[in-house]
Amino acid sequence: MEPVRTCVGCRTRAPRSALLRVVSINSVLVIDERAVMPGRGAWVHETAKCVDAAIRRRAFVRALRVSGPLDTQTIEKRLNGYGNKVNGSK
Repeated sequence: MEPVRTCVGCRTRAPRSALLRVVSINSVLVIDERAVMPGRGAWVHETAKCVDAAIRRRAFVRALRVSGPLDTQTIEKRLNGYGNKVNGSK
């Protein structure tokens, strides 16, 4: 049985493999591809709708328990097609 997580954007439950884990390092959102980085993580569907909802509702700030604003450029670039995996790299 696969673990289930809740998307911070749309608040629906989904299998862990269907969601993207995001962590905060020095107030910058970093995508955790392998879901092994230390610290608190937030789970979100890899869709613009869910990511935008999470940013708008400040869900990442609450889920990651950080104070102050977060730099969301890395996750926004990923959704826009920049920073995708190249040649199967991780």
